Amino acid sequence: MRPIRLTEPIGRLMGTMPEIFEGGFRSVIRRAVVIGNGFSGAENQSIGLVRALGLSGRHSLYRVTRPRGGVNGWLHWLPVSLHKKVDYLVKRICGDSRFQLTSPVKNGLSQVLEADAKEIAKIAHQTFDRDGPLLVVASGRDTISIASSIKRLAPENVFVVQIQHPRSHLNRFDLVITPRHDYYPLTPDAQEQIPWFLRRWITPREPPARHVVLTVGALHQADSAALRTAASAWNDELAVLPKPLLVVNVGGPASNCPYGVDLAKQLTKMLRSVLWSCGSIRISFSRRTPENVANIIVKEFGNSRKVYIWDGEDPNPHMGHLAWADAFVITADSVSMLSEACSTGKPVYVIGAEQCTWKFSDFQKSLRERGVVRPFTGSEDISENWSYSPLNDLAEAARHVNESLAERGWRIHT
Repeated sequence: MRPIRLTEPIGRLMGTMPEIFEGGFRSVIRRAVVIGNGFSGAENQSIGLVRALGLSGRHSLYRVTRPRGGVNGWLHWLPVSLHKKVDYLVKRICGDSRFQLTSPVKNGLSQVLEADAKEIAKIAHQTFDRDGPLLVVASGRDTISIASSIKRLAPENVFVVQIQHPRSHLNRFDLVITPRHDYYPLTPDAQEQIPWFLRRWITPREPPARHVVLTVGALHQADSAALRTAASAWNDELAVLPKPLLVVNVGGPASNCPYGVDLAKQLTKMLRSVLWSCGSIRISFSRRTPENVANIIVKEFGNSRKVYIWDGEDPNPHMGHLAWADAFVITADSVSMLSEACSTGKPVYVIGAEQCTWKFSDFQKSLRERGVVRPFTGSEDISENWSYSPLNDLAEAARHVNESLAERGWRIHT
C-alpha cells in the first residue's frame, strides 16, 4: 500500500484552553447542524467539514427533500418549496393513484429530520445560553433557502457555512466555501463563450468577496483518520491482493462532461493495455453510471482473474479503495471522486477530460497544472510511482472557518 500523505484535521491540531479565557460558555461552539439534500456527494462535503473541525459525533443531520417519482424529475428546476406546492396541488386535483407523482424515499436513517428553518433557529436561540452558538453547515442548491433563513431568524446564535456557490446574495451566509472553477464564468475564456445578451444572467457576476473561501476541488470525508479506519476495516480483503492495486472509479455523464459507450470501450481497451503492470484491478461504478456503460466493462472483465468489479451491494469498498490503492483511474465527470483521490498523494489518471466543457474543463486544467493528475493513455506502467503535493482543501476550509469564528469572538470546543 503506497503511503497516504494527508494532513491531520485542523481541529485535532489546536491546543485546548479553558473556556473562561475564551469569552465564556456562550462563545464556544459545541455542536453542529448539517443541512443535506439527500445526495451523498453534497452531504459528504458538509459532514467532512464538520469532522475536520472536530465536531464528529456532535452534529445532527437534517434534510431538504423533494417529491420524487413520476413527472417530478421534470420539476426539479423549481425551487423546492414551489415544487412541493405543485406536487401537492396536482395530487389533490388528480386524486387517482394512476396520477400519483411521488414515491416514498427510504434513506435508512430514522434519525434524519426534515429541515425546518424556524425550528432549527428556535433551537439555536433557546439553547444558546446553555450550549453556546450553533454551527450550521449546508451544501447543495436545495439547502440554500433553509440555511439563509436560519441565519436571518437567529443571526446572534448561529454561524452559517454554505458549501457550493449559492449563485446570488452571498451576504446571507457567514462563510461560503466553493471550488475555484465556480468562478469560471468571470474569466475571459468563459466570457467569449457567452452571447452578450445572456451574460447578465450567468452567475456569479462578481469576484469572490472576503467571506468566500475558494478550494481546488470538492470537500469530502476522506481525511487521515477516516482512511486509517478504512485501512484497518478492509485489511483482510485488500492487503492480500497482488500489488500494485489499481482502483478504477467510473462515474456518469454530466451536462458539461458528456460521454457514453465510446468512453467505456476506450477505457476497457486502455485497461487491457496496462493489465500486465497491475497486480490487481478493482472497478467501481457510481449511481450515475449508465447501464450500457457498465455492461461493456463487465462483459470485458467479468471473468478476469486480475479484475474485481464491485456489484453495488453493501458494504461499499470506496473508503477501503482510497486507503489501499496504489494508483487510480477516474472518469473526468466526478469532481468528488477526483478530489478524494488527489488528496491521498497517490498517482491519479483521468480519462475523458477532453470531452469536458465549461467549468468542468477549467477544473481539469487546474488539476493538471498542479501536477496532481495525468491523462490515462493506456501506455502507463502502473507500478511506476510519481508524487505531488496532495490537495488539502478540507484542512484549508476548516482553517478558514476557525479564523472567521475567531473574528467573531467564537471558537469550537475540541
